[in-house]
Amino acid sequence: MSSTLFRTKKVEQSILDTEEPEHALRKSLSALDLTVFGVGVIIGTGIFVLTGTVAKDNAGPATALAFVAAGIACALAALCYAEFASTVPVAGSAYTFSYASLGELPAWIIGWDLVLEFALGTAVVAVGWSGYIQSLMDNAGWAMPTALGSREGADAFGFDVLAAALVLVLTGILVVGMKLSARITSIVVAIKVTVVLVVIIAGAFLINADNYDPFIPKEKPVEAGASLDSPLIQLMFGWAPSNFGVMGIFTAASVVFFAFIGFDVVATAAEETKNPQRDMPRGILGSLVICTALYVLVSIVVTGMQHYSELSVDAPLADAFKATGHPWFAGFISFGAAVGLTTVCMILLLGQTRVFFAMSRDGLLPRFFSRVHPRFRTPHRPTILLGVIIAVLAGFTPLTELAALVNIGTLFAFVVVAIGVIILRRTRPDLPRAFRTPWVPALPILSICASLWLMINLPAETWVRFAIWMAAGFVVYFLYGRTHSRLARGEAGEEQPSVGGGGGTP
Repeated sequence: MSSTLFRTKKVEQSILDTEEPEHALRKSLSALDLTVFGVGVIIGTGIFVLTGTVAKDNAGPATALAFVAAGIACALAALCYAEFASTVPVAGSAYTFSYASLGELPAWIIGWDLVLEFALGTAVVAVGWSGYIQSLMDNAGWAMPTALGSREGADAFGFDVLAAALVLVLTGILVVGMKLSARITSIVVAIKVTVVLVVIIAGAFLINADNYDPFIPKEKPVEAGASLDSPLIQLMFGWAPSNFGVMGIFTAASVVFFAFIGFDVVATAAEETKNPQRDMPRGILGSLVICTALYVLVSIVVTGMQHYSELSVDAPLADAFKATGHPWFAGFISFGAAVGLTTVCMILLLGQTRVFFAMSRDGLLPRFFSRVHPRFRTPHRPTILLGVIIAVLAGFTPLTELAALVNIGTLFAFVVVAIGVIILRRTRPDLPRAFRTPWVPALPILSICASLWLMINLPAETWVRFAIWMAAGFVVYFLYGRTHSRLARGEAGEEQPSVGGGGGTP
């Protein structure tokens, strides 16, 4: 039993599978496309919303340091992703990496986890996009009917038609082809980055240095209670993280981590990249560096424009400009946020469909979903299926409390990828690696510790929901995946179990 659960798939076989005519994706992406994808998905709700939340509840002006801390944790994981993506340039990201290093069951677990992460991420962002659009419509005097608007905070039954429509339109774009998706993303990202740069430049002239005092608040900024304290830490260790001071920065980092989610999605497009060995590391690391710099600058500007205790939670950037007598910027920022969130949705949906496609090609999910469109060379079947499901999810379900599942799912993937780098270095030292993670195993271990630290700062309810989803995944695997996988049927090359010492060679 253990030998079948931890059977690994040869890297060489994974690459060969990408050349099968019926299951081969079109290679059309460059390093610039990948960087644009990364920036497009990373810069989203986080930069427009989370800045005010964590500044007011945790870190004050030191929110910039929280973004730096979260960025460092992501950078550690990004270095591990870069090695895997350049060594195993196959769709599926952490799922494919795990299959080559940890084995089939760990690969299934991480694939199942990524399906949830990307689905909820897409739906949550779609609902956020709908909220921005409705706000712009209200400002123009066009009010959405209650039954067709967002259900967040409403008791009445309704369907968010805007959120569902966005997901369906993006689904159609992804079916048509990656190059079209890349072109649309490039245009939207240019608009989004322009808005962010305008905020930084214009806001820099409105900074009041007195607002930076104190830079790291020593007392709890909000008297309403420790809404972001972690019940899990209280349960495990008998203490809760401080909501102020230096510890407040780390608590804030676990929250603003949501703003960085997305760079790992770049790895799911490895199979559709012209030169993945060279371009994947550039795309992953480049997009992360650009976004971290923008996040830090925005947080410094917004906490300088308005005292952190007075920042709004819903729209801190827009309201900060209103407070300084520049209301025109509020509408400009809302427009940029609404436009920018479209790429976040599209790229998260792209990531989910590629993971689903890779799992079906390996037989862990029905092979019906692994056939590509004869003309567009895209995985149209899983794209349409998942697009419809997520559209319904975004239309009907209030997702505020489930959004934290996106964080824990991503962090779990980071841990698995870092472990995989260590194992594959030992079991397959012969593999050509265009990019090598430095200081192995020290850096991957540090990445694991950083991710686990952020995970334990998440609420206990998030861990319970995550455990339920994982338990459902185990049931699906043992009822279907274990007996239908290509390795189980002898249709693909198999290495020795990686857990326990042997990795095997071709």
